[in-house]
Amino acid sequence: MQKSYRSSAAKRNRPSRKQRRRRISLWRLGRFIVGCVLLAAIASSVFNGFSQPQSEISGDRQSSAQSEAAVDAKLSNTLRQDELGEKVTELVDSNGRPRLDPLPPAEEVWECQVVVVGGSLGGIAAAGHAMATGAQTCLIELTPWLGGQVSSQGVPALDESGAMQARQNFSASWRAFKDLVAQQPVAVPPWTGLESPQQSADLNSCWVSGLCFLPRAGAAAAQQWLQAASNRAPNSRWGTSIAFKGASFDASGRQIDAIYAVKRVPKDDRYLPKGRLSQELVSWYSWSSDDTYDKVPIRLQPLPGQSMIVIDATDTGELVGWANIPHRTGSEPKSLTGEFNAPDQANPDCNQAYTFPFVMAILDDRGESHSILQQVEPGFSREEHRSRFDLEGFPMFHGGSLFNYRRILSTTGSDSRRGKTAPGDLSIINWNRGNDWVFMDPPLILTEDKIVASGQRQNWLGGLSLESLKEGENHALLFAEWLIETQSQPGLPLTYLAGAGSPLATRSGLSMYPYIREGRRILGRSAYGQETFMILESDIRTDLSKGRDFSPTVVALAHYDVDIHGCRYRNSEITGEAAAASVKEYVVRPLQIPIEALIPIGVDNLLIGGKGIAVSHIANAMTRLHYAEWSIGAAAGATAGWTLNQDVSGLMLPDIVPTERFMPLNEYLMSQGLRFTW
Repeated sequence: MQKSYRSSAAKRNRPSRKQRRRRISLWRLGRFIVGCVLLAAIASSVFNGFSQPQSEISGDRQSSAQSEAAVDAKLSNTLRQDELGEKVTELVDSNGRPRLDPLPPAEEVWECQVVVVGGSLGGIAAAGHAMATGAQTCLIELTPWLGGQVSSQGVPALDESGAMQARQNFSASWRAFKDLVAQQPVAVPPWTGLESPQQSADLNSCWVSGLCFLPRAGAAAAQQWLQAASNRAPNSRWGTSIAFKGASFDASGRQIDAIYAVKRVPKDDRYLPKGRLSQELVSWYSWSSDDTYDKVPIRLQPLPGQSMIVIDATDTGELVGWANIPHRTGSEPKSLTGEFNAPDQANPDCNQAYTFPFVMAILDDRGESHSILQQVEPGFSREEHRSRFDLEGFPMFHGGSLFNYRRILSTTGSDSRRGKTAPGDLSIINWNRGNDWVFMDPPLILTEDKIVASGQRQNWLGGLSLESLKEGENHALLFAEWLIETQSQPGLPLTYLAGAGSPLATRSGLSMYPYIREGRRILGRSAYGQETFMILESDIRTDLSKGRDFSPTVVALAHYDVDIHGCRYRNSEITGEAAAASVKEYVVRPLQIPIEALIPIGVDNLLIGGKGIAVSHIANAMTRLHYAEWSIGAAAGATAGWTLNQDVSGLMLPDIVPTERFMPLNEYLMSQGLRFTW
């Protein structure tokens, strides 16, 4: 008999007719106020198409920075005033959880047994494996593309451990997903000289990975993966262009009983994302329709009389941040973790650098894309941006070069490490001393105090800083400009690709969403000798003592370099970074991730399905890569479905290990083809 989460919710006092009328009035007033703010934001940041490139990439050169700052200020002031009848500090339910107010009536109600928030790579794995259990599964994704890293974030190069590639000890589902990507037919530009379409595998020739591909192939494979999985779970549903807005909890505050979201539907069939998230974020998350989108409020809830499990598979930990579920951001001090390479002082703002990837082609566009990039006016000087740029000793072309590193289309199929770069080739640029945005002034991921100060808990915008996004975008565009100016060669001219038909499908040419290496990381419950469980540096290094054996409760496997992309302040003050922790995979211990790393403190029907598991800042640098994220998401989805299918009345996720139910779960995970032995 499954426990119903509706029983406690039904006991709440129903509002009176007068109270309901007041809420409707407040909701209408809230829509009007936020709508005014959105109109101001949109008016100040409208882009033209790629055919009008100066306003597309650089924005309005006279007013962009001022208008965006004004929007930030208006949002903060509007959301923190008491025009909605209550102070921000009072918008908390009696169960201690945040309360959405105003909350528009849902125009769509999705009934789900498993809800996956975030169509990231981990989210796709979670939803697919949940559906494989027969669980009616729902998934929402912010961007127009499913797949996260492999599509909308512009990292379509599957980073895998060399040791795991040699052993081929990947899960069956990961191998199947890779095959699906490799088989995707993709359109190629006529100037490549190739017939179109081509199969992804036939274009692949990069040296960062065994498989690099056009981002559209990743998005298409993710869609097909879910479609195939849904045959096992009729009435499952998923959607893109849907922003998470918040949740409601039962009276105890320990059970999520609904997820709230807003879907945006472009009014123009020719709509193309701007590729400047800093200028789209407010509109993407707003409840209110505007000149670009019609909006549809959505409530995701359990089936009548049944239970629901939620999986946070967002790369930034959106649900965790919104609900303020115990978590950490940034680096921890050595005094807390005891890690050999931890800094002396903590810095919650010191998350790993994020990146806006873009695509360069070996193509002569007669300087058109360069002239567009020259119009970019960053928030601080070009010289300061350019001081970061460096190829780090690598050649630009041929053999083991920067261009061949993440080459997503090779016209000749030449060997990535020894062959030539050729006209018509495409490469996606994701470079440490290039478009990585390392600066924390301000940081991208808002900490709890900044979420409160910004008012985002009542009008969620992803828990991100618009100012950081804007300068991260500028930095990427300026790196593209620098590459064209300094690295083009006779016979190998560089062109920056943007606009309709470009590989990343945005008007600016940047990825729809940044590649996020590190977001909010939960604190686990007491396990393996820790009061609050967290995987530490010693658990992933062969050359450090005190590493623990997690095999008794293992659900996922990870192995890769400890690869930290650091954080900086512009004035060079102490950062609290643990950059010295970076090591190659030959000293990295294969990590068997225990179920305790996926279950947060304080919420009993929530799992983590990606980067946000209970790991330290240092350990995250190994668990953040493609296969680890897939492995974690797959474990979360399969665990959720298995739990709901048990005959044990009221079985909760935190009870699986204490009630000796883990071995049956372990056997079930293996029956789904998951692998967690080396």
